Amino acid sequence: MHGYATQLINFLAAVLLALSFAMLSQRRILSLIHLYTLQGVALVLANLILGWVTGDAHLYVSAGLTLVLKVGAIPWILYRLVRRLDVQTDVEPLINIPTTMLIGIVLVIIAFNVASPISQLATSVAHGTLGIALACVLLSFMAMITRAKAIPQVIGFLSMENGLFFAATAATNGMPMIVELGIGLDVLVGLLILGVFMFQIREQFDSLDIHHIEKLKDE
Repeated sequence: MHGYATQLINFLAAVLLALSFAMLSQRRILSLIHLYTLQGVALVLANLILGWVTGDAHLYVSAGLTLVLKVGAIPWILYRLVRRLDVQTDVEPLINIPTTMLIGIVLVIIAFNVASPISQLATSVAHGTLGIALACVLLSFMAMITRAKAIPQVIGFLSMENGLFFAATAATNGMPMIVELGIGLDVLVGLLILGVFMFQIREQFDSLDIHHIEKLKDE
């Protein structure tokens, strides 16, 4: 049974990697939110499978928290932000999509090379997916820094946290529950603060382009 569970987790890891690449190439903000929600669904399924294999009850609680926060609350907040800010324009990448994808492939190769010796030391059922988890973190970080608008950058940051969460699951069968609760609440509070910040940018500059802040600093 563990063999089937490992295959399922490997499949979910591949799904997470594909979603990270999709977010890297996506130009529409609503589609970015949909992809982020699908990442949350994959994390929920991974935690449920690991909980079933290991018999660790806290992984089921972790799956429930992930469902509430990453599939429910956070996407809902993002949708509300997009509607309230009346964001109509598409995502504006700072680098063209083909170049971004090529850099993304290079990052995946680096992630696998870095994670290979670490994954051999891990005892988790999902230790083979550590390279994919690290690749998701790097791709999400790139998605965050190659966007000119505030909301896509926030989604990139949230996706990067998903990658870190999956990396912890892959290496150690999940973090201690108190740590997961703390991180989940920190992300939620951080998102609310960023929402207020984005409203202030919109009121001040009538745009969510972060380059306006740089111009203000220069002045």
